[in-house]
Amino acid sequence: MIVNYTEKGWEIITQRAHGLLAGQICARWEISDQPSRWVETLIATTEHDDVFNELQLGPLLTKAGGPVDFKMTCFNEQACRHMIEMALSKSTFIALLFARHIGFTHGNDPAAKIYLAELKKVEAKWIKNADTNTTEVNRAYELLEFCDAFSLLICQNQLPPEERKLEISRGPSGKSYQFFQKENRLIVVPWPFETENFNVMYESRTLKDIRFRNETGFRKALQNAKVEMKKIDISSR
Repeated sequence: MIVNYTEKGWEIITQRAHGLLAGQICARWEISDQPSRWVETLIATTEHDDVFNELQLGPLLTKAGGPVDFKMTCFNEQACRHMIEMALSKSTFIALLFARHIGFTHGNDPAAKIYLAELKKVEAKWIKNADTNTTEVNRAYELLEFCDAFSLLICQNQLPPEERKLEISRGPSGKSYQFFQKENRLIVVPWPFETENFNVMYESRTLKDIRFRNETGFRKALQNAKVEMKKIDISSR
């Protein structure tokens, strides 16, 4: 989950809500620049964090009893295996994108070394089964990673003040994309989307308690918290 400390308390955005926001961003990508396996790329972008459900998995609390931000979490092989198995039952191409994402997020983690080597061994077989090639997979993943990065910046409230530009990531074209805040909208340069402006939204919950005794209490508070719909205007100018 994504955790922001605000004057009202802990603002919580679940991993799945973040993934849905990434999917909304992906869905707006310029049609002429969309990867050839478009629907699978869009689904993978939306579902790339679906395996982590805060109502089922942990750890959710720090030793001090506060919520655990996603940046504090470690490699979870069981969760990764479950995600890959779920993907393989739907689309080998999606599984390839998820494998890329696991490598991107945990490539420097010694605990993930053996599992990443395992994924690398089956890559050629999966590429053949999916009737694709490395270039096609790489291009689709670059879009997924861009949308993931942009969604994370938004969910973490990393919106630079005074119209200062902040890099998002590189898209499938290899270009470096930046954004800045102007009045009540986010401006992306260069503009990679189909329409000149669009709206996205995501759900957040705010918990007033600073500490929780256990994960059961935290989950109950999260389930009972009021849902706030955050709406973002993304524009070319």
